[in-house]
Amino acid sequence: MAQPALVVEAGDPFMTSDIVVEMVKQLRALDTYDTYEGWSEEKIIDPLVMTKERKREIPIIGDPDEITLARVKAYYNSIASLIEKKGGLMAVPVINITHEGFGRALVLVGKLIVVDKVLRDVHRFGFPSLEDLASKTDATIEKALGLIATYREVAEA
Repeated sequence: MAQPALVVEAGDPFMTSDIVVEMVKQLRALDTYDTYEGWSEEKIIDPLVMTKERKREIPIIGDPDEITLARVKAYYNSIASLIEKKGGLMAVPVINITHEGFGRALVLVGKLIVVDKVLRDVHRFGFPSLEDLASKTDATIEKALGLIATYREVAEA
């Protein structure tokens, strides 16, 4: 059986974006069986790019597998890590996903909820491109940093 072609190409300018760099770190950290040993960063991040063609291959209704759940956790761990680096306060991700792929992801800074995302169809988790991943994540982080600035005393509690 032929291996599917990678969507992410070497030299993609978004491979150096904060979120992609952090995601690769998080995915490698969650890889307890050294599955990613010897893999390029492009190959590690590639499954997060959910093109229309890839989405068509995945059933509309389905349960997420452990690898997909690990990617979701790595994504929100990455967001929390970047918020912590840029905001100077500890950020903690809290993720609850049912076996059917529905749930919620929160990122807390102190007693302040800075990210609140309802999750559905987690078995189809991904972004149309690395550019989309970077821009949506940057917007989420900027919004979180704005909340921290506005409600600093709650974030420090």
